[in-house]
Amino acid sequence: MEFGFSYKAGLFRHMPVKGFMKTGTANLPLHWGKAPPWLFNRMKKLAREIILIMVRDYGSQEIIRRLSDPFWFQALGCVLGFDWHSSGLTTTVCGALKEAGKGLEHETGLYIAGGKGGTSRKTPSEIVGFGDSLNTDPENLVYASRMAAKVDSAAVQDSYQLYHHVFFFNRDGDWSVVQQGLNYDTRYARRYHWLSSEKLDFVCEPHKAICCNHRGQTLNLVAAEGKQNRKASGSLAIEHPDKVFAEARKIMNLDLPSRHQVLKEDISSKRMYTILIKTYEAQPKDFESLLGLQGVGPKTLRSLALLSELIYGASPSFKDPVRYSYAHGGKDGHPYPVNRAVYDNSIEFLKEIVSESNIGESDKKKAFKQLSMFYKRS
Repeated sequence: MEFGFSYKAGLFRHMPVKGFMKTGTANLPLHWGKAPPWLFNRMKKLAREIILIMVRDYGSQEIIRRLSDPFWFQALGCVLGFDWHSSGLTTTVCGALKEAGKGLEHETGLYIAGGKGGTSRKTPSEIVGFGDSLNTDPENLVYASRMAAKVDSAAVQDSYQLYHHVFFFNRDGDWSVVQQGLNYDTRYARRYHWLSSEKLDFVCEPHKAICCNHRGQTLNLVAAEGKQNRKASGSLAIEHPDKVFAEARKIMNLDLPSRHQVLKEDISSKRMYTILIKTYEAQPKDFESLLGLQGVGPKTLRSLALLSELIYGASPSFKDPVRYSYAHGGKDGHPYPVNRAVYDNSIEFLKEIVSESNIGESDKKKAFKQLSMFYKRS
């Protein structure tokens, strides 16, 4: 079974989007299967009450911020009763949140687009579909969604293939991304979190926090130390291919170190020449525009990065940028089977909080706020 993630959009135009950051990465063992209906229905109900309370008490911007935190997101999944260490937590929690939020958008101002597999490719149209309710241009959000996916699928080459992409946003254009990739060789999934913020860059150190259990050979084209390589790659992309290949032929007999993870034939292939024709005709103004160009994927970027090192001496970076399950139990019985009665009581408890008026700082509200401890940073 093969999963993919792609957008058909030509050259992504460089848009004045709000800043952004990649807040973290989480590695999870690859587990097959899905949540049973009895559990998923409860997850939706509990997620609905959590969304309503958090938006009321903190606002939509805060829930977007918390969803971008890999530890808080994991804690939320555990509170909802999913397996604390399963790759399925990502897709199931996002699915429960999306289902729970349907019909509440006008009340909460919180919108959710995307999903797993083919649903991920509907993200742009789903974002645009909410356009009339937004105080910002939805195309800015579409651009942010596309570029977050392009960075984690092409600019950070860590052997995880994206198959899940969910975009959370509000009326004012604040957004976060939760997306996940699979590595069948290691049988692990890696989750990537993004958050909109000011004065940050898609192509230079977008990460803020990293959670990794497995590290490997990674070509990281968004590392700070790779700035000159990005600049050189952008320069090569707008040169005529004949000139680039003339330079490349001068060094074809060089023995390349294995860490580059690219074959010599990648440089001289017909496909590479075709791609260079496309980039030459498009004349992308910088590395971000190059990254957004349709057809420019991992292989093209690896080749440009290698050529940039060989021709200009501009080296890319090969540095990999990469507990709370006791509330209701876990689907697979760890640390204990889900207690359905306790789970249902939690749903009713939160419904009661939502229905109360002028709750102030009641004991129940304080109890709910303990969830924030799950993501509190030192």
